[in-house]
Amino acid sequence: MTVFARRDLLALGGALWSMQSSGKSTPPRSLPRDWTRAESFPLWPAGVPGASQFTPLAAPEDWRPDFLRNIARPCLHVFRPARPNGNAMLVVPGGAYAFISVDNEGVQVAERLNALGVTVFVLTYRLPAEGWTPRADVPLQDAQRAMRVIRSRATHFGIDPDTVSVVGFSAGGHLAATLATRHDERVYVPQDYADDASARPFAAALIYPVITLRPPFTHEWSRRQLLGESPSEAEIERRSAELHVDGATPPVFLVHAMDDDAVPVENSLRMMDALRTAKRPVEAHLLQEGGHGFGPGNTHTPSGHWIDSLYLWWSRLISASDR
Repeated sequence: MTVFARRDLLALGGALWSMQSSGKSTPPRSLPRDWTRAESFPLWPAGVPGASQFTPLAAPEDWRPDFLRNIARPCLHVFRPARPNGNAMLVVPGGAYAFISVDNEGVQVAERLNALGVTVFVLTYRLPAEGWTPRADVPLQDAQRAMRVIRSRATHFGIDPDTVSVVGFSAGGHLAATLATRHDERVYVPQDYADDASARPFAAALIYPVITLRPPFTHEWSRRQLLGESPSEAEIERRSAELHVDGATPPVFLVHAMDDDAVPVENSLRMMDALRTAKRPVEAHLLQEGGHGFGPGNTHTPSGHWIDSLYLWWSRLISASDR
């Protein structure tokens, strides 16, 4: 890792830690216990596409253990509720496509959704700058495959395959938005029977998401990691989710704080406008304050209630689909 890259990476991690700390004074020294104890299984049992291209990157010695990097084997961690109701959610943590924040945007969100009866699958996806090609397609390969694998195992997990949905955060929100708008894009060669299933989520929740890769409102770090240093206009447009909303895009739930100084609220506003233009269902919750990276939300503030609002919205969609 170059001095410049190390400096940028530490700055990014430190900024996100500051935004996510919620009063904690020091970063964690180990992965959350619930993460290490959770059931997990690989996405690609017959071999990860392009595995020979993977190039691990050295992390700084003081790097946070819950900011995962060097994802050689993407997988799903399963969090089962005590009283399952048959609903399932794919959770996609963020991290600017440079790492995966599995605590506040994974384990903590799973805990809240489990309390509502939802079975949760947290995705650890490949990071495009770790040697994979084509780099702009690699995260979408994993997200599509995750939806298909979850549906192929619906009976085993006791879930309804038709209503499996996705929630993504920050760059994970970009990946969730890309899955919602490009679920039928052919980005990998089918591997087994699981790939017969649809990758289209029943609904998508996008929490302080990166949506556009166009300046001035994109998140530059996320764009650089996904597309490289000097992407063409065609590459930028191909992965700007708001440009690909159409009649097949599932209903979308948006949450964004207007004081977010990492990913501007205009990302969610552009997505909302695109969905309304396409006459697709959309609900948006714009918070006066909350910053970036609040995960399940801060207690006693409006950001602490979005999961309950999401569940009410999602439940109504499910009920309407059963009529």
